[in-house]
Amino acid sequence: MRRLTLRQFRIFEAVARHLSFSRAAEELHLSQPAVSMQVRGIEVILGMPLTEQIGRKIFLTDAGREVLHASQAITARLDDLQHNLVQLRGLEQGRLTLAVTSTVNAVATGILARFRARYPDIAIHLGVSNRAEVLDMLVGNQVDLAIMGQVPDHLGLDATRFMDNPLVVIAPPDHPLASRRKVPIETLADEPFLVREAGSGTRGAMERFFAARGLELKSSMEMSSNEAIRQAVQAGLGLGILSLQTLELELALKRLAVLKAEGFPIMRHWYVVHRADKRLSPVAQAFKKFVLGGQGGRRRPA
Repeated sequence: MRRLTLRQFRIFEAVARHLSFSRAAEELHLSQPAVSMQVRGIEVILGMPLTEQIGRKIFLTDAGREVLHASQAITARLDDLQHNLVQLRGLEQGRLTLAVTSTVNAVATGILARFRARYPDIAIHLGVSNRAEVLDMLVGNQVDLAIMGQVPDHLGLDATRFMDNPLVVIAPPDHPLASRRKVPIETLADEPFLVREAGSGTRGAMERFFAARGLELKSSMEMSSNEAIRQAVQAGLGLGILSLQTLELELALKRLAVLKAEGFPIMRHWYVVHRADKRLSPVAQAFKKFVLGGQGGRRRPA
């Protein structure tokens, strides 16, 4: 029986990721017929189709999903091997690929600045996305580590808590509720809120908070970044719920006020996360140790 090649695996991964032969060809700088031929070669070896076309859309068959799972495991191990062999030369020549959720970006950049001061020659690639996208990158082994909120138990990820993340309600300083010594939950629920997009950890925490009290979050506008929410709250477009750690400048300049709302802060936590089956490179190990050793912020026991 002919053996599948690493090149075939990588090409099929691209097709499965895009669900498109043409977009996979663009990513790989190949012609579309060349990509189709490689996938067809896998199908001939295995004796079953890996994709099916319904209308104009491409879908993976059950066999295709099995091949994708095996391919990701194989290519991930080979990538880890190559990466680790290079980094065995020492941390001076290492590379760190890190993903962070946008809510923790300000905290993460401070951590990276301190880490870079200790290891100035390490190449660092930082990706900032929402929670759902960061989870996808972790599961797909596209990053060494991530810094984010708590992760689901079923994804095969190792998450270690290192820092508290209190969420607070913010308003313009001249908002009628800003001078109240206590704001009841029912009063808060009547106010319009600016929220992050679906998939954001902060939005999920907000929705769960109100739902647990039998109340519905009144959303006035959806925004794709915390910075946009901060500016919109300052402009009086609604209230917001954000991490207290990201508001230092606005609070110092009195551009925003934290409401004394019942039930707040919502106490969440930051975690350093990686695939449980991933063999961390020397640089990734050094960064994780750096964060958990208290260099990333105030550590809290799990």
